[in-house]
Amino acid sequence: MGRRLLLPHTRRLMLFLRPMRYSASATATATAGSLRDPLHVCVVGSGPAGFYTAEKMLKGREGVRVDIIDRLPTPFGLVRSGVAPDHPETKIVVNQFSRVAANPRCSFFGNVTLGSDLSLSELRKTYDVVVLAYGAESDRSFGIPGEDLRGIHSAREFVWWYNGHPDMCNLAPDLTNTDSAVVLGQGNVALDVARILLRCTTELASTDIADYALDALRSSTIRKVYLVGRRGPVQAACTAKELREILGLKNVNVYIKEADLATSPADKEEMRNSRIKRRVYELLSKAATVHQENNDNDRKELHFVFFRKPTKFLPSEDGSTVGAMELEKTLLKDDGATGKQVAVGTGEFEELKCG
Repeated sequence: MGRRLLLPHTRRLMLFLRPMRYSASATATATAGSLRDPLHVCVVGSGPAGFYTAEKMLKGREGVRVDIIDRLPTPFGLVRSGVAPDHPETKIVVNQFSRVAANPRCSFFGNVTLGSDLSLSELRKTYDVVVLAYGAESDRSFGIPGEDLRGIHSAREFVWWYNGHPDMCNLAPDLTNTDSAVVLGQGNVALDVARILLRCTTELASTDIADYALDALRSSTIRKVYLVGRRGPVQAACTAKELREILGLKNVNVYIKEADLATSPADKEEMRNSRIKRRVYELLSKAATVHQENNDNDRKELHFVFFRKPTKFLPSEDGSTVGAMELEKTLLKDDGATGKQVAVGTGEFEELKCG
């Protein structure tokens, strides 16, 4: 059986646009006298950025009216489609957003797409202020050969899939013809993906995961998940809370190479300057020791793979599906400008079979 690849998540962005009738020299925080009363504001995007913007405007200016529009029929954006279903405590923020939406001076309009249903110029003519607060919906490309092969999914696609986002309900990732999944990245989103793949489906059934995703995970043959990072354990981009959760999964063994836990003086300096980095490293070191003695074949496996970067995706025999991934071994060097340690290739390569 082969491995499937899940690529990093896309960052979110927020942009303010000033109406055309205000001079270009006006400051972003215009004085009360420069805007008409009551001020009418349009916020494009109903995720956290959109609702926090609406909340600040409603509180900060008496009489302001805020219209929130979104291309989806339902509000809350990333909270609904990006937060893992087994993290209900993070989703509690929707209660705050619901209070904003219940304000009589705030209205929500779903199923409205900027660029097709209406244009930005139309919005700027209608409203005093237009705020673009929608997330970036494209994926970051690695820019390496073979990235378009079947069997490769971005984390955005996979996360939207298990959260029931309408754009990805038909994604249907193949979880039954492989015993392993490879996740490129070691941040919180990567850990979310790995945790959903490894967590007991009985536990997932009590969450708000999409029904079709739960059915697919129940039939999944995936027993191993590999988290691949360019740098070392000190530079892992996850938080201690997320890491502690995945390390504590039931019936999952954790594998970390002892050599990867060796630290340089620069690593130690990073940990002295960052409590989070120090705590993440301590958790990984402890997990490597605790799980060394447990070789139960009935347990699933989580592998942390450090100091590797992808350089090429190789096709399988059918020519259209990913069959292997070429990784280059890396080492850390000071970037010479900021003092940050960056991963550089060593010229040593290895293949990770994916089919």
